[in-house]
Amino acid sequence: MNDKVAPLLKPRSDLGIRTLSSVAMMSVAIIAIWLGGYVFMGLVIAVGLGVFYEFTKLVLGFTHSRQARILWLLGGLAYVGLACFTLILFSAPFFGMTPAILLIAGVIGTDVGAYFAGRSIGGAKIAPRISPSKTWSGLFGGMIGAGLMMVFMQAGIYAFRSGEAGDGDVYLAYGWFRLLLTGGALAVVAQMGDFFESGMKRRAGVKDSGRLIPGHGGLFDRTDGLIAVAFAAGVIMVFQTVAGS
Repeated sequence: MNDKVAPLLKPRSDLGIRTLSSVAMMSVAIIAIWLGGYVFMGLVIAVGLGVFYEFTKLVLGFTHSRQARILWLLGGLAYVGLACFTLILFSAPFFGMTPAILLIAGVIGTDVGAYFAGRSIGGAKIAPRISPSKTWSGLFGGMIGAGLMMVFMQAGIYAFRSGEAGDGDVYLAYGWFRLLLTGGALAVVAQMGDFFESGMKRRAGVKDSGRLIPGHGGLFDRTDGLIAVAFAAGVIMVFQTVAGS
């Protein structure tokens, strides 16, 4: 009887661990965003170092020459480093945390929208050899979720700062339609980041990038979409700076 009961209890136990880990991660992130400044900067740097460590382990697992490893590690340093720099820059006083919050909210909206759309609709897989669970319906759901989450967060930020929650111009700091389009593009980039990390794990022959977060794997597993989005935002910012100079 115990042999029959144990398999039934294991998923529930995993769900509890995953839930507690999610609550802990969200609590830390919310506190860091609320406090801002050096606290948020410290969290970004700490997570960035952890992600790069896991990135390095994956690279060592599938590269076999010194040259390949150097190229991958330099690329990873640029990838993770620019993403972290962008998040820190977007949290600077002259930005007021708004861009950083919108990026994070967009990635969360992507995950939520993709999860519910993928589970309820299902359908064709995007790249089954890389990530068997990702579907086109999940991608479109993520695009909608990201756009709506960014509009919602921008409305809340604007209302909180102006003290006029009923103002008809509550979405106009960035424009609600522009935020919806940005959210859709953000979701696509986040999905590309997920595929990139999944491809690295598949080449290295591992399921997770690490074991730091119980029930969730490693830091890279949890931030692959955010890293990709922040990196893309940083690249756009660099090109705009070069073009404007």
